Formats: sequence, structure tokens, C-alpha cells
Amino acid sequence: MALIELDLDAPPDRLTGRRHPPPWRYRPLGVALAVVMVLTLAGAAPRGGTFWRPLGLIPAEAGAEAAIQIAGGRVFTLVLAGRSRTLTAWDPQPSPHRLWSAEVPISATFDPANGVFGAVRVRRIGDLLLVGAGLSSTVLDADTGAIRWTTGNRITPVRDGLAVLTDRIFRPGTLYDQESGDPGMLYFSADGQPHVEPPVRTEVRGLDLATGTVLWTATPGGSVTAEPAGGDGPAAVLITASDRLSLVDGRTGAVLRETGLPQEAGAGPGTSDVVGDVALIGYPEAGLQAGYDVRTLDRLWVRDLHTDGGPDTCTGLLCAAGDREVQVLDRRTGRVAWSAPSEAELAVRDGAVLLTPAGDDGPGLLVDTTTGAPRADLTGWDGEVEGFGAHALLLWRDEKGGGRAFGAVLPGATEVRYLGAADGLDGDCGGDDRYVVCRDVRGLRVWAYRI
Repeated sequence: MALIELDLDAPPDRLTGRRHPPPWRYRPLGVALAVVMVLTLAGAAPRGGTFWRPLGLIPAEAGAEAAIQIAGGRVFTLVLAGRSRTLTAWDPQPSPHRLWSAEVPISATFDPANGVFGAVRVRRIGDLLLVGAGLSSTVLDADTGAIRWTTGNRITPVRDGLAVLTDRIFRPGTLYDQESGDPGMLYFSADGQPHVEPPVRTEVRGLDLATGTVLWTATPGGSVTAEPAGGDGPAAVLITASDRLSLVDGRTGAVLRETGLPQEAGAGPGTSDVVGDVALIGYPEAGLQAGYDVRTLDRLWVRDLHTDGGPDTCTGLLCAAGDREVQVLDRRTGRVAWSAPSEAELAVRDGAVLLTPAGDDGPGLLVDTTTGAPRADLTGWDGEVEGFGAHALLLWRDEKGGGRAFGAVLPGATEVRYLGAADGLDGDCGGDDRYVVCRDVRGLRVWAYRI
């Protein structure tokens, strides 16, 4: 609080004939009053010293029954209309209001994970929006909703305005008859069509994300995967083929580094993934997995998946199933770094790991990624609010007197900060670093928060 002295240069008061003390004589009293006011206001602040304000409602008829989507500080709703979806952008401030709507095409092809149309995901990348609807991708102008370009394939952003697309080319006549139900190995094209033979070739294309322009094309033989390379350095793509691992420049496609991949049990690799700065190359037939540095392509380690295959409840980490425990491995060495209780679910959350015990007892603990040491106790909270680019871990719990409360753990913090509460909620919620959005029977309710 600032104390301002008024009229220090005003002429003497000659009308009353009384002399007033000079203004500096009031300063100690003013400072004392300021301290009292600050303490009073602090005592009246909400728990945790946070700002929590309801902003309003996005009505259900706008498509608020679909999955909650938040990107770039805006809320998005989707309405299915024939062979397209109407995507609408809403600005939450000062109250939720419509900015624009756009017709986003749908890929009506078989998606083994999400059904015919598949899940929809909206991501903000600079001044662009990338909308993935099933296996199709559409890029829009984030401010106007104008469609820049669209494709029936799934694209993966790299960085620096680049993306990569993998298109598998199959021999004619190999399309699987889904009505037959015949058993056997299936191989899926980029548009989700199943085939009974591996692809004869794969085209990996580097794209300009803003225009869809193909900047380069690589054609390794057989089945191929392409992932953005992590670690330091310029934007690059890691291409895993049946016989080699290649690091290529994300803008030109020039080969920066390449190494041969040995066969294991008479077969080449069948899976590939990138965790941080390590590429995980899997040999399903041999039951082996190897770790490679994504920049140098040096082989770091090999592990046997027959005895210590990773559990399905480990997201964003390299894990192995130990004796009545989940072992978290150092991705650079492949050795055990720390362990968690058996059947616990582990998921990376912005520099920490969320550890959820088996059962339905809430999120449990936030632990250190490197050591597994407890960082924040989450006891008393019922679940996690789905985060859309949020750096804070957002939590919710049902209050005894009714309503739902929300809290957050900031990066590096050791306790949950109380945000606020709302009545009449029984649906799912999502949030980012500014807003919490929850579903109720009327649509989507939106709150602003600040810690």
C-alpha cells in the first residue's frame, strides 16, 4: 500500500487561525494504519492466497457435451454435422463468448484405437491450431478459424513450424476383409486401413506446418516409424527402418547421422519410440529393447523384455516389472533408478511423477523424477484435473457439504495450494494455467484462477 502526502506545497491555512502539524508528523500513524489494513486483508483472503472467479457458462447446445478442449487460453467445442465437425472457439474473458466457428473435415476410416471417427484433439502451435480428428489433421489460423490446409493422414509437429507425416504404401490386393474375421497379423496404413502384408515402402514427408507444403521426402524400405528427435540441437526427425536408424534435418531432410540396426533372433526392429533424449527400439520377436541416443545414435543399453517387460501403467517413463514393484529405469543407462509399489500408476507431470496407488484412493503422491523421493503429499484429493499444457498439477475433491474443491501444485512446490470451490458439479473437468472448465447439465462452466 502506498501512502501519499497531499498538498505539501499548499499555502498556509490563514482562514482558521490554527496551525496544523506538518505532514511528516502523520507518517508514523499512516504506516501503522497501513500495516493493520494489510494484515486485515490478508486474513480475509481465500485459503492459499489465490484468485478464483467464476466466469460463466458455455451452453450445451454449442457442443459442450463433447470432450473438453483447451488450447492457447481458449475453450473449444465440437458439434458433429454429417461428415464434418463444427469447431467453435470461445474466449473465457470477461465471460465466455464465441470468437469463430469452422467446419473441420473428418476422416471416415477405420481407427483401431478410437473407432470410425476417432478422438479429437486441439493444439495451439504459435499462431496455428492443429486439430486431429481420428486419423485426419487440419491446420487453422488460431485468430480467425480460417482453414490453412487439411489431410486425411495424421501429422506430428516437430518444432520451428515443421511437421512430419508417415505414409505406408501397400501392394494392391492386400486389404484385409474385415467381414471375414480371419486371424493373423495386420498392418495399418496412414489412413487406418488394415492390410494382411507389410508395406512395400514407406514415405516419410517433412512438412511446413503453416502451409502443408512438402519440404522433403524419404523412402526407407519396409515398415518405418518417424518421430521428432528430442534433446538439444536443431529440429530433427528420427527415422527407424528395418535395418537402420537415421537422424535427418527437419527442414531439409538431409541425413545428419545414421547407424545400422542389427537383427535380433533373425528379425529387425518392430517398434520405436522416443523418451526425452533416448530412442527405444523394440524387437518383439526377440523380446528385446535397445536404447539409443537420439542425437549421436550411440547404442546405450539392451534389456530383455521376457523377464522385465514394462508395465502398462507407466506413462512418459522407462519402466520394468520387478518383484511386487514397478521399477523406474534411468533412460540413459537402462539401470533401476527407483521403485514404486506394484500396480501403482506412474505418469510424468512437468518435471515430477504423479504416483497413483492401486484402487480408487486418489492420486497419492507427487515424487521426484530422478530419485522417486516424495515431493508433495496429495492425500485428501480425489483425482487429477486433465491438464492442457498446464505447468501446475491441477486436482479436485468432493467436499463433505457438497460441491467440488480445486487445488494446484506448482512446479517444485511441496504442497497443494487451494484454488476454490464450485457447487453442482458431477462431470469431468479440464484446465490450463489460467482456467478450469467443468461439465454440468447446462454445458461447460468456466473459472479463472491465479496463484
